[in-house]
Amino acid sequence: MTVAMNSSSARAGDDDVVLAIDLGTGGPKVAYVALSGEVLDHEHRRVELRVLPGGGAVEDPHEWWTAIVASAAALADRGSVAPERIVAVAGTGQWGSTIPVDAGGEPVGDCMLWLDQRGRDLAARQLGGRVAVDGYRPRVALEWIRRSGGAPSPEGNDPMGHRLWIRHEAPDVYARTAVFLEPVDYVNLRLCGRVAATQASMVLSWLTDNRSLDRTTYDPVLLRLSDTDPSRLPPLLPIRSVVGEVGAEVAGALGIPAGTPVVTGLPDVHTATLGAGAVGDHHGHVSISTSAWVGCHVPDKKTSLANQMATVPAAVPGRYVLVNNHDAGGVSLEWLRDMVVAPDDGLGRGEPSLADLDRVAAGVPAGANGVMFAPWLKGERSPVADTAMRAAFLNVGIDTGRAEMVRAVLEGVAHQIRWLLEASEKVVHHPLRDLRVVGGGAQSDVWCQIHADVLGRPLHRVADPLLANVRGAAMFAGLVTGRLDVDDIDERTTVDRVFRPDPDAARLLNERHTQFLGLHKSQKGLYHRLNRGRDSA
Repeated sequence: MTVAMNSSSARAGDDDVVLAIDLGTGGPKVAYVALSGEVLDHEHRRVELRVLPGGGAVEDPHEWWTAIVASAAALADRGSVAPERIVAVAGTGQWGSTIPVDAGGEPVGDCMLWLDQRGRDLAARQLGGRVAVDGYRPRVALEWIRRSGGAPSPEGNDPMGHRLWIRHEAPDVYARTAVFLEPVDYVNLRLCGRVAATQASMVLSWLTDNRSLDRTTYDPVLLRLSDTDPSRLPPLLPIRSVVGEVGAEVAGALGIPAGTPVVTGLPDVHTATLGAGAVGDHHGHVSISTSAWVGCHVPDKKTSLANQMATVPAAVPGRYVLVNNHDAGGVSLEWLRDMVVAPDDGLGRGEPSLADLDRVAAGVPAGANGVMFAPWLKGERSPVADTAMRAAFLNVGIDTGRAEMVRAVLEGVAHQIRWLLEASEKVVHHPLRDLRVVGGGAQSDVWCQIHADVLGRPLHRVADPLLANVRGAAMFAGLVTGRLDVDDIDERTTVDRVFRPDPDAARLLNERHTQFLGLHKSQKGLYHRLNRGRDSA
């Protein structure tokens, strides 16, 4: 059991600090993180995504960099860390997103986010055929599973679908593109001027043979099956590498020493695993972020195309990490706040806070007085891939208030997490133990308790759960630079509270979960008919 650290003597490397950057979908968090695990100071600047016709979802990479520089400069101006203590820069964040970059290192278009489905028809044609199972030609599926452990989605919401869409629907952008980059690799390019990626950062392209770890070449068979031009892909480094050093001009803008090493970037699921301290095999974590997922380390490669989840090369040596995703986790609460809850609703003027919504939800008993919410605002990805699905409130009556609707949204996301968790355990053939919870949604005591009640399991909340990814990025930098060992990470992680299921609530919500699982099957045909011939945006 992880407890708060009370040692009065500093251990080796504890005074060293990493400038950690977490490029989330809502904008970057930039932090000073000591290798003791303590987040010393941090900044967050919002970057808004734009939703486009046809299922598009994009952001401007220039806005990311502007926000990163402004945040780092603000940290430097506050002087909370002496610059000479900074030993590395480490990045993490959203993945499965695609930035077209020219030969000079400049974006030639917006970043197509992991939510962008415009390549759906192109991806379906690339992967499917007259005889298809779950959207894949059987031989294609078998080849991908055997080599990479996963496959691009026939829904088009990943880099293969993005590249196909740019090539066929934006040929001018494609012609100017020298390389397609993931967000973490683009940030590293801005930091040190080098185009590079890893088997981990490129994993959702599914172009490396993941039967072996730390591959530094793309697989020619998978390149052919995905119709990908390898000349437009970044060269690969080993996962745990130094990409380069921060140049003088960029270092001055960030307020850090020139020559500071920049380590390879990681997807957020990798750093959430490290930031949660869940480094042992089958030691699980739940993330309630913009999206939501369940993760853990495992010793081998596993795949379920039907559930759209797989294990992929991890940040720690010799291990794989489970990946899956529900696209509308924390964003479901943001949608409710922005689209449903009015500022004159008794929640105060202006934008209601998470604490305001907590207070309202806490006044409603478990089960939300019979109201249910299906949290499929952007369709489903895992454990069922179906972009036609949409969110819904069920059993709303004339006496239903917004308090019940808030509670129903919180419970609906938790039901989706339980669905993911139980499917994950079937995929890895092992129960997940000592579940840690991280992400912005985990700041809510009410939501954590709801998750514990729906899951029927204790949840161990990591201290400062919103900052788990920057903490994980710093731990990774410690591994890469030789300042930390894997075994150091768990003991540098503090659990601030354990949420245990309330027996009465858990019993009721367990019955409700059976009803929740029936919603997709019963409503699938309806949603496909409603969305036929219109944009799935």
